[in-house]
Amino acid sequence: MEQKVLVSPWKVQIQPLVETYADFGAPLHFVNQQEPLVQFRFFRYGRVLGQGWNKSSQLQVAAVWREDSGSYWCEAQTAAPRVMKSKGICIHVQRVPVHDVRLETQPPGGHVAEGEKLVLVCLVTQATGDINFLWYRGALGLNLETKTQRSLTAKLEIPAVRESDADQYYCTADNGYGPSISTLVNVTVTIPVSQPVLTLRAPGAQVLVGDTVELHCEAQRGSPPILYRFYCNDVTLGSSSAPSGGGMYFNLSLTAKHSGNYSCEADNGLGAQRSEVVTLNITVPTEDRIDLTSVVIEGLFGILGLITVVLLFCCWLKRKIGQPSARDPVRSPPLPPPRESTYLNTTTPKQRQPIYENVNVVRGDEVYSLAYCMQQEWQPATAEPPRTCADDKDFSVIYSGVKKVTIMDVDYENDI
Repeated sequence: MEQKVLVSPWKVQIQPLVETYADFGAPLHFVNQQEPLVQFRFFRYGRVLGQGWNKSSQLQVAAVWREDSGSYWCEAQTAAPRVMKSKGICIHVQRVPVHDVRLETQPPGGHVAEGEKLVLVCLVTQATGDINFLWYRGALGLNLETKTQRSLTAKLEIPAVRESDADQYYCTADNGYGPSISTLVNVTVTIPVSQPVLTLRAPGAQVLVGDTVELHCEAQRGSPPILYRFYCNDVTLGSSSAPSGGGMYFNLSLTAKHSGNYSCEADNGLGAQRSEVVTLNITVPTEDRIDLTSVVIEGLFGILGLITVVLLFCCWLKRKIGQPSARDPVRSPPLPPPRESTYLNTTTPKQRQPIYENVNVVRGDEVYSLAYCMQQEWQPATAEPPRTCADDKDFSVIYSGVKKVTIMDVDYENDI
Protein backbone atom coordinates (compact mmCIF):
# COMPACT_ATOMS: atom_id res chain seq x y z
CA MET A 1 0.00 0.00 0.00
CA GLU A 2 1.24 3.42 -0.85
CA GLN A 3 0.73 6.23 1.69
CA LYS A 4 1.17 9.96 1.19
CA VAL A 5 0.78 12.92 3.57
CA LEU A 6 -0.48 16.21 2.17
CA VAL A 7 0.49 19.51 3.87
CA SER A 8 -0.79 23.14 4.11
CA PRO A 9 -3.40 24.00 4.92
CA TRP A 10 -4.80 20.47 5.64
CA LYS A 11 -3.31 17.10 6.32
CA VAL A 12 -4.84 13.85 5.15
CA GLN A 13 -4.23 10.76 7.34
CA ILE A 14 -4.47 7.28 5.77
CA GLN A 15 -4.32 3.93 7.57
CA PRO A 16 -2.93 0.84 5.84
CA LEU A 17 -5.75 -1.21 4.12
CA VAL A 18 -6.08 -4.96 3.56
CA GLU A 19 -8.91 -6.52 1.52
CA THR A 20 -11.20 -8.39 3.88
CA TYR A 21 -14.78 -9.42 4.54
CA ALA A 22 -14.77 -8.03 8.08
CA ASP A 23 -16.09 -4.62 9.07
CA PHE A 24 -12.66 -3.07 8.81
CA GLY A 25 -12.80 0.54 7.71
CA ALA A 26 -10.40 2.82 5.90
CA PRO A 27 -10.49 6.05 7.92
CA LEU A 28 -9.81 9.12 5.76
CA HIS A 29 -10.12 12.52 7.42
CA PHE A 30 -8.84 16.09 7.37
CA VAL A 31 -6.91 17.96 10.02
CA ASN A 32 -7.45 21.72 9.83
CA GLN A 33 -4.89 23.80 11.61
CA GLN A 34 -6.11 27.37 10.75
CA GLU A 35 -9.93 27.70 10.46
CA PRO A 36 -12.91 25.52 11.25
CA LEU A 37 -14.39 23.38 8.48
CA VAL A 38 -18.13 22.87 8.13
CA GLN A 39 -18.66 20.11 5.53
CA PHE A 40 -16.59 17.41 3.84
CA ARG A 41 -16.76 15.04 0.88
CA PHE A 42 -14.42 12.41 -0.58
CA PHE A 43 -13.49 11.36 -4.10
CA ARG A 44 -11.95 8.41 -5.86
CA TYR A 45 -10.83 8.93 -9.43
CA GLY A 46 -13.06 12.00 -9.59
CA ARG A 47 -16.20 10.27 -8.37
CA VAL A 48 -17.89 11.31 -5.13
CA LEU A 49 -17.92 8.58 -2.51
CA GLY A 50 -20.81 8.13 -0.17
CA GLN A 51 -23.67 10.70 -0.04
CA GLY A 52 -21.60 13.76 -0.88
CA TRP A 53 -21.25 16.64 1.62
CA ASN A 54 -21.22 15.45 5.19
CA LYS A 55 -20.39 17.00 8.53
CA SER A 56 -18.13 14.06 9.37
CA SER A 57 -14.52 14.49 8.40
CA GLN A 58 -14.09 10.71 8.18
CA LEU A 59 -15.15 8.25 5.45
CA GLN A 60 -15.63 4.71 6.71
CA VAL A 61 -15.42 1.87 4.16
CA ALA A 62 -16.88 -1.30 5.69
CA ALA A 63 -15.11 -3.74 3.38
CA VAL A 64 -12.58 -2.96 0.73
CA TRP A 65 -11.60 -5.08 -2.23
CA ARG A 66 -8.80 -5.12 -4.64
CA GLU A 67 -10.91 -3.09 -7.01
CA ASP A 68 -11.05 -0.33 -4.40
CA SER A 69 -7.39 0.47 -5.00
CA GLY A 70 -6.85 3.93 -6.58
CA SER A 71 -6.31 7.69 -6.07
CA TYR A 72 -8.33 9.35 -3.33
CA TRP A 73 -8.73 13.02 -2.28
CA CYS A 74 -11.20 15.18 -0.34
CA GLU A 75 -12.79 18.64 -0.24
CA ALA A 76 -13.72 20.80 2.72
CA GLN A 77 -16.06 23.78 3.02
CA THR A 78 -15.42 26.52 5.57
CA ALA A 79 -17.86 28.87 7.19
CA ALA A 80 -16.84 31.71 4.82
CA PRO A 81 -17.99 29.71 2.76
CA ARG A 82 -14.98 28.59 0.89
CA VAL A 83 -14.15 25.10 -0.65
CA MET A 84 -10.66 23.80 -0.35
CA LYS A 85 -9.30 20.64 -2.04
CA SER A 86 -6.61 18.36 -0.77
CA LYS A 87 -4.00 16.61 -2.82
CA GLY A 88 -4.65 13.03 -3.82
CA ILE A 89 -3.16 9.89 -2.34
CA CYS A 90 -2.75 6.46 -3.89
CA ILE A 91 -4.27 3.51 -2.00
CA HIS A 92 -3.34 -0.06 -2.92
CA VAL A 93 -5.55 -2.84 -1.47
CA GLN A 94 -3.83 -6.15 -1.01
CA ARG A 95 -5.82 -9.42 -1.64
CA VAL A 96 -5.75 -12.45 0.71
CA PRO A 97 -4.73 -15.59 -1.21
CA VAL A 98 -6.81 -18.78 -1.24
CA HIS A 99 -5.98 -21.07 1.62
CA ASP A 100 -7.03 -24.67 2.53
CA VAL A 101 -9.25 -25.93 -0.30
CA ARG A 102 -11.27 -29.14 0.26
CA LEU A 103 -14.05 -31.08 -1.50
CA GLU A 104 -17.08 -32.52 0.26
CA THR A 105 -20.03 -34.59 -1.01
CA GLN A 106 -23.73 -34.65 -0.26
CA PRO A 107 -24.74 -37.27 0.79
CA PRO A 108 -21.66 -37.53 3.01
CA GLY A 109 -19.08 -40.22 2.42
CA GLY A 110 -19.48 -40.26 -1.35
CA HIS A 111 -22.00 -43.13 -1.32
CA VAL A 112 -25.03 -42.44 -3.50
CA ALA A 113 -27.63 -44.70 -5.09
CA GLU A 114 -28.19 -44.66 -8.82
CA GLY A 115 -30.79 -42.05 -9.77
CA GLU A 116 -30.24 -39.89 -6.67
CA LYS A 117 -28.76 -36.34 -6.62
CA LEU A 118 -25.05 -35.84 -5.93
CA VAL A 119 -23.66 -32.47 -4.75
CA LEU A 120 -19.91 -31.70 -4.89
CA VAL A 121 -19.08 -28.82 -2.51
CA CYS A 122 -15.77 -26.96 -2.91
CA LEU A 123 -14.81 -24.97 0.19
CA VAL A 124 -12.10 -22.40 0.92
CA THR A 125 -11.06 -21.62 4.47
CA GLN A 126 -9.63 -18.16 3.75
CA ALA A 127 -9.54 -15.94 0.66
CA THR A 128 -10.76 -12.56 -0.64
CA GLY A 129 -12.09 -11.26 -3.89
CA ASP A 130 -13.56 -13.20 -6.76
CA ILE A 131 -12.60 -16.87 -6.62
CA ASN A 132 -12.55 -19.19 -9.61
CA PHE A 133 -13.82 -22.67 -8.63
CA LEU A 134 -13.18 -25.64 -10.93
CA TRP A 135 -14.29 -29.28 -10.57
CA TYR A 136 -12.41 -32.20 -12.06
CA ARG A 137 -13.11 -35.90 -12.49
CA GLY A 138 -10.60 -38.72 -12.53
CA ALA A 139 -6.88 -38.74 -11.98
CA LEU A 140 -6.32 -37.16 -15.41
CA GLY A 141 -8.41 -34.14 -14.47
CA LEU A 142 -11.42 -33.97 -16.79
CA ASN A 143 -12.92 -30.53 -16.18
CA LEU A 144 -16.61 -30.71 -15.33
CA GLU A 145 -17.55 -27.10 -14.60
CA THR A 146 -16.14 -23.65 -13.67
CA LYS A 147 -17.75 -21.02 -11.47
CA THR A 148 -16.52 -17.55 -10.47
CA GLN A 149 -18.08 -15.97 -7.42
CA ARG A 150 -17.19 -13.86 -4.44
CA SER A 151 -17.80 -16.59 -1.90
CA LEU A 152 -15.84 -19.13 0.09
CA THR A 153 -18.16 -21.98 -1.01
CA ALA A 154 -19.34 -23.22 -4.39
CA LYS A 155 -21.48 -26.25 -5.37
CA LEU A 156 -21.73 -28.53 -8.37
CA GLU A 157 -24.92 -30.62 -8.60
CA ILE A 158 -25.51 -33.84 -10.56
CA PRO A 159 -29.32 -34.28 -10.52
CA ALA A 160 -29.45 -38.02 -11.30
CA VAL A 161 -26.31 -40.07 -10.77
CA ARG A 162 -25.59 -42.89 -13.19
CA GLU A 163 -23.37 -45.93 -12.81
CA SER A 164 -20.74 -44.27 -15.01
CA ASP A 165 -20.46 -41.35 -12.54
CA ALA A 166 -18.60 -43.49 -10.03
CA ASP A 167 -15.03 -42.09 -9.98
CA GLN A 168 -12.57 -39.83 -8.16
CA TYR A 169 -13.26 -36.09 -7.95
CA TYR A 170 -11.37 -32.96 -6.83
CA CYS A 171 -11.69 -29.15 -7.10
CA THR A 172 -9.44 -26.08 -7.30
CA ALA A 173 -9.87 -22.47 -6.17
CA ASP A 174 -7.97 -19.40 -7.41
CA ASN A 175 -8.30 -15.66 -6.68
CA GLY A 176 -5.30 -14.46 -8.66
CA TYR A 177 -2.45 -15.98 -6.73
CA GLY A 178 -2.61 -19.38 -8.42
CA PRO A 179 -4.95 -22.37 -8.01
CA SER A 180 -5.12 -24.34 -4.80
CA ILE A 181 -6.10 -28.01 -5.21
CA SER A 182 -8.22 -30.14 -2.91
CA THR A 183 -7.64 -33.81 -2.13
CA LEU A 184 -9.26 -36.62 -4.16
CA VAL A 185 -12.70 -37.85 -3.07
CA ASN A 186 -14.07 -41.25 -4.13
CA VAL A 187 -17.71 -41.33 -5.25
CA THR A 188 -19.38 -44.76 -5.18
CA VAL A 189 -22.62 -45.28 -7.05
CA THR A 190 -24.65 -48.17 -5.65
CA ILE A 191 -26.95 -49.85 -8.17
CA PRO A 192 -30.15 -51.73 -7.24
CA VAL A 193 -30.30 -55.29 -8.53
CA SER A 194 -32.15 -56.04 -11.73
CA GLN A 195 -34.62 -58.92 -12.08
CA PRO A 196 -32.58 -62.13 -11.82
CA VAL A 197 -32.74 -65.02 -14.29
CA LEU A 198 -33.16 -68.58 -12.98
CA THR A 199 -31.72 -71.52 -14.94
CA LEU A 200 -32.20 -75.23 -14.09
CA ARG A 201 -29.61 -77.71 -15.35
CA ALA A 202 -30.47 -81.43 -15.20
CA PRO A 203 -28.21 -84.40 -16.08
CA GLY A 204 -30.59 -85.57 -18.82
CA ALA A 205 -33.62 -84.64 -20.84
CA GLN A 206 -35.83 -86.54 -18.39
CA VAL A 207 -35.59 -85.59 -14.71
CA LEU A 208 -35.88 -88.59 -12.39
CA VAL A 209 -36.12 -89.02 -8.65
CA GLY A 210 -32.62 -89.12 -7.21
CA ASP A 211 -31.09 -86.86 -9.85
CA THR A 212 -29.14 -83.75 -8.83
CA VAL A 213 -30.37 -80.52 -10.42
CA GLU A 214 -28.20 -77.39 -10.53
CA LEU A 215 -30.03 -74.08 -10.00
CA HIS A 216 -28.28 -70.94 -11.24
CA CYS A 217 -29.56 -67.46 -10.35
CA GLU A 218 -27.96 -64.26 -11.65
CA ALA A 219 -28.86 -60.55 -11.72
CA GLN A 220 -27.26 -58.77 -14.67
CA ARG A 221 -26.99 -55.45 -12.78
CA GLY A 222 -26.53 -54.61 -9.13
CA SER A 223 -23.84 -53.47 -6.72
CA PRO A 224 -22.22 -56.26 -4.68
CA PRO A 225 -22.58 -57.99 -2.37
CA ILE A 226 -25.76 -59.69 -3.65
CA LEU A 227 -27.71 -62.23 -1.61
CA TYR A 228 -29.52 -64.94 -3.61
CA ARG A 229 -32.40 -67.05 -2.27
CA PHE A 230 -33.84 -70.14 -3.99
CA TYR A 231 -37.50 -71.25 -3.72
CA CYS A 232 -39.56 -74.33 -4.62
CA ASN A 233 -43.32 -73.74 -4.50
CA ASP A 234 -42.58 -70.58 -2.45
CA VAL A 235 -40.70 -72.63 0.17
CA THR A 236 -37.10 -71.54 0.77
CA LEU A 237 -34.56 -74.14 -0.31
CA GLY A 238 -31.45 -72.16 0.66
CA SER A 239 -29.48 -68.95 0.13
CA SER A 240 -26.00 -67.91 -0.97
CA SER A 241 -24.11 -64.60 -1.18
CA ALA A 242 -21.99 -63.25 -4.04
CA PRO A 243 -19.45 -60.84 -2.48
CA SER A 244 -18.16 -59.62 -5.83
CA GLY A 245 -21.40 -59.79 -7.77
CA GLY A 246 -22.34 -62.23 -10.51
CA GLY A 247 -24.54 -65.30 -10.11
CA MET A 248 -24.66 -68.19 -7.64
CA TYR A 249 -25.36 -71.93 -7.91
CA PHE A 250 -27.47 -74.22 -5.74
CA ASN A 251 -27.45 -78.05 -6.08
CA LEU A 252 -30.59 -80.00 -5.16
CA SER A 253 -31.04 -83.79 -4.88
CA LEU A 254 -34.54 -84.50 -6.17
CA THR A 255 -37.34 -86.43 -4.54
CA ALA A 256 -40.94 -86.87 -5.69
CA LYS A 257 -42.03 -83.86 -3.64
CA HIS A 258 -39.68 -81.52 -5.53
CA SER A 259 -41.96 -81.31 -8.56
CA GLY A 260 -43.40 -77.84 -8.96
CA ASN A 261 -42.51 -74.19 -9.58
CA TYR A 262 -39.02 -72.83 -8.91
CA SER A 263 -37.88 -69.20 -8.54
CA CYS A 264 -35.02 -67.17 -7.04
CA GLU A 265 -34.57 -63.74 -5.44
CA ALA A 266 -31.70 -61.22 -5.56
CA ASP A 267 -31.17 -58.52 -2.91
CA ASN A 268 -28.28 -56.07 -2.27
CA GLY A 269 -30.04 -53.90 0.30
CA LEU A 270 -31.56 -51.50 -2.24
CA GLY A 271 -34.65 -53.60 -2.94
CA ALA A 272 -35.18 -57.30 -3.68
CA GLN A 273 -36.12 -58.61 -7.14
CA ARG A 274 -37.82 -61.98 -7.92
CA SER A 275 -37.18 -64.08 -11.03
CA GLU A 276 -39.75 -65.63 -13.34
CA VAL A 277 -41.16 -69.03 -12.36
CA VAL A 278 -39.60 -72.17 -13.89
CA THR A 279 -41.63 -75.41 -13.73
CA LEU A 280 -39.89 -78.73 -13.08
CA ASN A 281 -41.67 -82.08 -13.61
CA ILE A 282 -40.02 -85.11 -12.00
CA THR A 283 -40.57 -88.60 -13.48
CA VAL A 284 -41.16 -91.36 -10.92
CA PRO A 285 -39.42 -94.69 -11.88
CA THR A 286 -41.53 -97.81 -12.73
CA GLU A 287 -40.45 -99.69 -9.62
CA ASP A 288 -41.68 -96.86 -7.49
CA ARG A 289 -44.99 -96.89 -9.33
CA ILE A 290 -45.37 -100.67 -8.77
CA ASP A 291 -44.58 -100.27 -5.11
CA LEU A 292 -47.08 -97.47 -4.89
CA THR A 293 -49.75 -99.58 -6.65
CA SER A 294 -49.07 -102.50 -4.32
CA VAL A 295 -49.44 -100.29 -1.32
CA VAL A 296 -52.74 -98.94 -2.63
CA ILE A 297 -54.09 -102.44 -3.44
CA GLU A 298 -53.05 -103.82 -0.06
CA GLY A 299 -54.76 -100.91 1.60
CA LEU A 300 -57.97 -101.53 -0.35
CA PHE A 301 -57.94 -105.25 0.50
CA GLY A 302 -57.40 -104.44 4.11
CA ILE A 303 -60.38 -102.11 4.11
CA LEU A 304 -62.58 -104.66 2.30
CA GLY A 305 -61.54 -107.41 4.75
CA LEU A 306 -62.43 -105.22 7.68
CA ILE A 307 -65.83 -104.42 6.17
CA THR A 308 -66.46 -108.16 5.54
CA VAL A 309 -65.65 -109.07 9.14
CA VAL A 310 -67.96 -106.35 10.40
CA LEU A 311 -70.82 -107.54 8.15
CA LEU A 312 -70.38 -111.19 9.21
CA PHE A 313 -70.39 -110.18 12.84
CA CYS A 314 -73.58 -108.16 12.34
CA CYS A 315 -75.30 -111.15 10.64
CA TRP A 316 -74.21 -113.51 13.37
CA LEU A 317 -75.43 -111.11 16.04
CA LYS A 318 -78.78 -110.70 14.29
CA ARG A 319 -79.22 -114.47 13.99
CA LYS A 320 -78.18 -114.94 17.59
CA ILE A 321 -80.80 -112.47 18.76
CA GLY A 322 -83.53 -114.06 16.59
CA GLN A 323 -83.10 -117.68 17.91
CA PRO A 324 -85.13 -118.86 20.97
CA SER A 325 -83.48 -118.98 24.29
CA ALA A 326 -82.67 -122.31 25.89
CA ARG A 327 -84.70 -121.29 28.90
CA ASP A 328 -87.89 -120.84 26.81
CA PRO A 329 -90.15 -124.01 26.81
CA VAL A 330 -90.85 -125.44 23.38
CA ARG A 331 -94.49 -125.30 22.51
CA SER A 332 -96.28 -128.00 20.60
CA PRO A 333 -96.72 -127.29 16.94
CA PRO A 334 -100.16 -126.00 16.05
CA LEU A 335 -102.62 -128.29 14.51
CA PRO A 336 -104.25 -127.23 11.29
CA PRO A 337 -107.87 -126.20 11.48
CA PRO A 338 -110.31 -129.12 11.12
CA ARG A 339 -112.03 -129.39 7.82
CA GLU A 340 -115.31 -130.48 9.31
CA SER A 341 -116.77 -131.01 12.74
CA THR A 342 -120.00 -132.81 13.58
CA TYR A 343 -121.67 -133.11 16.92
CA LEU A 344 -123.19 -136.56 16.97
CA ASN A 345 -124.78 -136.67 20.34
CA THR A 346 -126.97 -133.60 20.38
CA THR A 347 -129.74 -132.16 18.33
CA THR A 348 -129.47 -128.73 19.81
CA PRO A 349 -127.35 -126.20 17.93
CA LYS A 350 -124.55 -124.70 19.90
CA GLN A 351 -122.90 -121.35 19.56
CA ARG A 352 -119.56 -121.02 17.87
CA GLN A 353 -116.75 -121.18 20.39
CA PRO A 354 -113.15 -120.42 19.56
CA ILE A 355 -110.48 -122.87 20.50
CA TYR A 356 -107.05 -121.50 21.28
CA GLU A 357 -103.80 -123.31 20.90
CA ASN A 358 -100.33 -121.99 21.66
CA VAL A 359 -97.54 -122.09 19.17
CA ASN A 360 -93.80 -121.99 19.66
CA VAL A 361 -92.04 -118.89 21.01
CA VAL A 362 -90.64 -116.76 18.23
CA ARG A 363 -88.57 -114.13 20.09
CA GLY A 364 -88.06 -113.59 23.78
CA ASP A 365 -91.30 -113.89 25.73
CA GLU A 366 -93.59 -113.42 22.71
CA VAL A 367 -96.04 -116.30 22.24
CA TYR A 368 -98.27 -116.71 19.21
CA SER A 369 -101.73 -118.44 19.44
CA LEU A 370 -104.03 -119.84 16.77
CA ALA A 371 -107.79 -119.61 17.20
CA TYR A 372 -110.15 -121.99 15.37
CA CYS A 373 -113.86 -121.43 15.03
CA MET A 374 -115.71 -124.71 14.29
CA GLN A 375 -119.10 -124.69 12.52
CA GLN A 376 -121.78 -126.73 14.22
CA GLU A 377 -124.18 -128.61 11.95
CA TRP A 378 -127.88 -128.72 12.88
CA GLN A 379 -130.21 -131.49 11.79
CA PRO A 380 -134.00 -131.69 12.19
CA ALA A 381 -135.33 -133.72 15.07
CA THR A 382 -137.77 -135.69 12.95
CA ALA A 383 -135.14 -137.09 10.75
CA GLU A 384 -133.64 -140.28 11.81
CA PRO A 385 -129.88 -139.81 12.04
CA PRO A 386 -127.91 -142.45 10.35
CA ARG A 387 -126.52 -145.13 12.43
CA THR A 388 -122.93 -144.75 13.20
CA CYS A 389 -120.37 -146.17 15.54
CA ALA A 390 -121.28 -143.29 17.85
CA ASP A 391 -124.21 -145.24 19.07
CA ASP A 392 -121.84 -147.23 21.18
CA LYS A 393 -120.11 -144.21 22.72
CA ASP A 394 -120.71 -142.36 25.95
CA PHE A 395 -123.04 -139.37 25.47
CA SER A 396 -121.43 -137.36 28.24
CA VAL A 397 -118.30 -136.84 26.07
CA ILE A 398 -118.07 -134.57 23.09
CA TYR A 399 -116.31 -136.10 20.21
CA SER A 400 -114.83 -134.17 17.31
CA GLY A 401 -113.33 -135.09 13.99
CA VAL A 402 -109.71 -134.00 13.60
CA LYS A 403 -107.80 -133.76 10.40
CA LYS A 404 -104.91 -136.11 10.13
CA VAL A 405 -101.58 -134.37 10.06
CA THR A 406 -99.69 -135.14 6.93
CA ILE A 407 -95.99 -134.85 6.23
CA MET A 408 -96.62 -131.52 4.47
CA ASP A 409 -97.74 -129.92 7.71
CA VAL A 410 -94.41 -128.64 8.91
CA ASP A 411 -93.80 -126.50 11.89
CA TYR A 412 -93.61 -122.97 10.56
CA GLU A 413 -91.07 -122.25 13.25
CA ASN A 414 -88.40 -123.69 11.06
CA ASP A 415 -89.16 -121.12 8.42
CA ILE A 416 -88.50 -118.18 10.70
